[in-house]
Amino acid sequence: MALIKKPVTGMKDILPSEMKLRDYCIGIIKKTYAEFGFTSIETPCVESLANLNSKQGGENEKLIFKVMKRGEKLNLETAKEENDLTDSGLRYDLTVPLVRFYANHANELPSPFKALQMGNVWRADRPQKGRYRQFMQCDIDILGEASNLAEIELILATTTTLGRLGFKDFKIRINDRQILKAMAAYSGFAEDDYDNVFITLDKMDKIGIDGVAEELEKSGYAKESIDKYLDLFRAVEGKSGVDGLKVIAEKLGDFLSSEVNEGLQEIISSVETTKSAQFEMVFDPTLVRGMSYYTGTIFEVAMPQYGGSCGGGGRYDKMVGKFLGQDTPACGFSIGFERIIMIMMDEGFKIPGESDKVAYLIEKGVKGQRLSDIIAEAQKERAEGKQVLVVRMNKNKKFQKQQLSEQGYEETKEFYLNPLN
Repeated sequence: MALIKKPVTGMKDILPSEMKLRDYCIGIIKKTYAEFGFTSIETPCVESLANLNSKQGGENEKLIFKVMKRGEKLNLETAKEENDLTDSGLRYDLTVPLVRFYANHANELPSPFKALQMGNVWRADRPQKGRYRQFMQCDIDILGEASNLAEIELILATTTTLGRLGFKDFKIRINDRQILKAMAAYSGFAEDDYDNVFITLDKMDKIGIDGVAEELEKSGYAKESIDKYLDLFRAVEGKSGVDGLKVIAEKLGDFLSSEVNEGLQEIISSVETTKSAQFEMVFDPTLVRGMSYYTGTIFEVAMPQYGGSCGGGGRYDKMVGKFLGQDTPACGFSIGFERIIMIMMDEGFKIPGESDKVAYLIEKGVKGQRLSDIIAEAQKERAEGKQVLVVRMNKNKKFQKQQLSEQGYEETKEFYLNPLN
């Protein structure tokens, strides 16, 4: 059988030009997050299925690449169901592995613990442009900090990083799960219906407020509740930041605790007055974020000019407790690394401050002392900070030099067997 040269469906090879950009972005990300006190960790790509299927990953749990048992544990003759064949799987995100990591090493880690984790994750999703079955995630999380300082630091660190990567005029949409619940309660929806209502609300940007009304009505909810609910969203149209939040808080009254209201106002105001990048904080009561583990503040990076969002996160105070038996405050923010790379490549981003690149083309037959002298000259230029590529000269030198130019080599030096050439 002939070997297959293409990657497995949903995976991709990364060419040198993209890899160079990825390395540059990773360098900026790690340097910036380190300035905010985040420390790098690494977790295995394979996790126990018990953890991956713990109802903390939402729809992602349906997309797990499962790993078969090994050795004596794998018995095909006695296996009756899937669980008899598998006991682990490839991680579908970095949050579940982080929480397991923290639970396992809590006594060895500072409190609060500010973690940076970058690594590939795998989802058996339907591949499409910009969406692969293997992709890089980039997460920062703060565990052990119950106050709003966690949200403020996460948002400032993420937006500073995006600014240094050349992004501007984006928005940070922010909301709170407690506000979502308060709005539903105020409108008269039963608590058991909240999740279904939120699923419909999450479609607001696609189907509009009339579409949400129609879908809620088809689901059998009372028109009075639907009208009262959607009037809340109409009330904040055209208002951003703290102003929109104040309108919602005033309408909700006792349905919304003053602690949640004041806390979100504090986050928005603190970020707006201390930010270093060009972006806007937007209170958005339609922001839902589908992960069921969020317990409080939720946020998302919106880049309308590029057709969508480029990251998000929120507070998940109950997740660690499932491992430790006691709740630990936790909050995280994830940059959409692959989407950022795709945007930068589409925009023709040029890496700033690259060192001079020189190519040495050495004619075939050059050897001995002459070859040593040429390499010594290349070493000298490398010591001066230049990137020097030393290769043999091809027969089609013109095409070779054209390729080198496309790779960023602005200068080529040619060395012949006869130095007089």
